[in-house]
Amino acid sequence: MISGDDNHASPESAQASSRSSLTIAGGSGRGVAVPKIIRKVSLGRRAFSIAGWALTSLGVGLMVLLVGSILWTVFVGGWSAMSPSLFTTVTQGTGGGLLNAIEGTAVLSVGALLLAVPLGVAAGVYVAEYRYSRWARAIRFVADVLVGVPSIVLGYFGYVTMVEGLGWNFSVAAGCIVLAVMCLPYITRSTEFALGELPDALREAAYALGMSERRVILRVCLPAAMPGVLTGVMLALAISVGETAPLLYTAGWSNYMWDGHLTHSPIGFLTYAIWTFYSEPFSSAVALAYAAAFLVTAFVFIINILSRYIMTRERI
Repeated sequence: MISGDDNHASPESAQASSRSSLTIAGGSGRGVAVPKIIRKVSLGRRAFSIAGWALTSLGVGLMVLLVGSILWTVFVGGWSAMSPSLFTTVTQGTGGGLLNAIEGTAVLSVGALLLAVPLGVAAGVYVAEYRYSRWARAIRFVADVLVGVPSIVLGYFGYVTMVEGLGWNFSVAAGCIVLAVMCLPYITRSTEFALGELPDALREAAYALGMSERRVILRVCLPAAMPGVLTGVMLALAISVGETAPLLYTAGWSNYMWDGHLTHSPIGFLTYAIWTFYSEPFSSAVALAYAAAFLVTAFVFIINILSRYIMTRERI
């Protein structure tokens, strides 16, 4: 029989049993408390997390500070240089306005998009729909390589092949082609990603209705992926507006309005005014540089806001 004293253990024996159950025998014969280990691991993870968040916050803060200081300098200097004559007169030496540069930037950017959008969208559709083919892998590889090529290298290539090789001299055609080559990989990859995010059920449903492959791509897939495609086009437009090096080798510079010729006709652009006039010792030239920087920054800022808005609408 078991006595009643055995059924009701004393407090001392209960504490001893709890201590023994919370210890792990080590090699040296001494026990290590499990709660202490857990507490140390928890404290280590918390310290690591705090350090990671602190470094991340520091990096974000520095980035915001640098970008904010750049935008503040550009907008303050550019806004003080704004005037109606800036948009109505052409550049005259180190003074005047920026009408010729504004027109030239618009002509070069639109011309580049007219060349790059059809080719880029077509390449993106092919890569997305035939992603495992040999040509699709080759196109994807070339697009990735073009993204990493410095713009000045493309400009020098355009200078050797078109300005000198074909005898076009500084011209709109050479500048548009070089900018189109720069925009191609961005449009191609954005189109591929936009089509790749479409569910396979959408294509299967279209095929089940008896639609051909061409009609599925043109009537079903591309309209559904259009927000992503347009986002890539607008980002390519922002890149073309902000480029300088390729146009220095291909488009040249002109103080006059564009005469409508594609070759043997240099043209002005805004980034040239920034690159050239800022180092001039004249206040009028520096004011033109700030005004051009203001216009380019504002345009790129608006394009990025629109692209973000389109992507947000697409997710909704």
